[in-house]
Amino acid sequence: MRSVLHARLHSLNLRMGLRLLLFVGLLSQIAPAPIFVTPGPAQTVYTEHPIVGVHTRLTDEVEEWKIQRTLQMVRQMGAQWIVEFFPWAYYAAEDGGFAWGHPDMVITHAHTQGLTVIARLGLTPEWARPEDTPLTYLDASAYDDFATYAAAFAARYRGQVQYIIIGNEPNLSYEWGYRTTTPQDYVDLLAVVYTAVKAANPDMVVLAGALAPTLEPEGSPWGLNDLTYLSGMYEAGAAAYFDGLSVHSYGLTFPPDAEPGADVLNFRRVELVHDVMTQYGDGDTPIYITETGWNDHPRWTRAVRSGQRIQYTRDALQYAEENWPYVKMMGIWAFRFPAPTKSYMDYYTLVTPEFVPKPIYQELQDYTGNLRQ
Repeated sequence: MRSVLHARLHSLNLRMGLRLLLFVGLLSQIAPAPIFVTPGPAQTVYTEHPIVGVHTRLTDEVEEWKIQRTLQMVRQMGAQWIVEFFPWAYYAAEDGGFAWGHPDMVITHAHTQGLTVIARLGLTPEWARPEDTPLTYLDASAYDDFATYAAAFAARYRGQVQYIIIGNEPNLSYEWGYRTTTPQDYVDLLAVVYTAVKAANPDMVVLAGALAPTLEPEGSPWGLNDLTYLSGMYEAGAAAYFDGLSVHSYGLTFPPDAEPGADVLNFRRVELVHDVMTQYGDGDTPIYITETGWNDHPRWTRAVRSGQRIQYTRDALQYAEENWPYVKMMGIWAFRFPAPTKSYMDYYTLVTPEFVPKPIYQELQDYTGNLRQ
């Protein structure tokens, strides 16, 4: 009886083993082969309008081929510049080490495609901020640690990255850890980081600000008017600690040639920003518009029609080139997101997550001259 039972168990195990092998074999036929990506030969961006740039949002893109494809499409559109986010919180360990794998990947492919990288640095790791505070919380106790990261980044990518932005929209409470935002706090941060970066890489161009356009008055819990904030920065001695000013400039529902005004948020608010710089004797310092654009969501109250968005974007680029010699680049928000946000933000993009170019991509490709190449 035992021998019969043993034989049956052996036969059952054999059949199960054969089925498992068959299943694994089928899986091997279904599963895609791994994609091996190499940077390839060095490329050059062809453009008739070197002011054109894009915000690429590759921070959360995992697959290397998607990073490469994104940057290839940026080059093929004729954008010379990219703005990309490299969060301190993603790469820094408490023991002082850094995980450079993802930044290496992005920067290598960007450099290969001939793109000029403006690297935005920000977000605070958990170990460098008080308990129960958000990623955007950065206080004076961690300025030196953040400066160490910025200096290490500047040294590592010397020759590949020439521009960095210190923080993002510091005049908004949200971007300052939901605290009252003061120009003095931000200037104190600039002073520490600027000194460290220049010691590590004297050629690095340090951009301040990335100021958010807002009309919030003094005392608001949400933020502070960007013009007031910039004046406060200069009063606190900021001019000694940046080489260029990063500015965000959205058109909202206004055409690009709409007149600027202190009580209006529109594309030409950049002129008022430059007026403040000139008032403090800093009018020759260049401005980099690192976020700009129009939205064509069909139901958002601050959006425009798709055709308007295309025309306004082209007209804005031309207006800036003809009237703003102090503006060196315009980074359109945003080139592509790794996945749909399922919100109005998807209607800022130029390319879908599946790499399908939208009509505005093709229009910009025409504007830069790449459709004629």
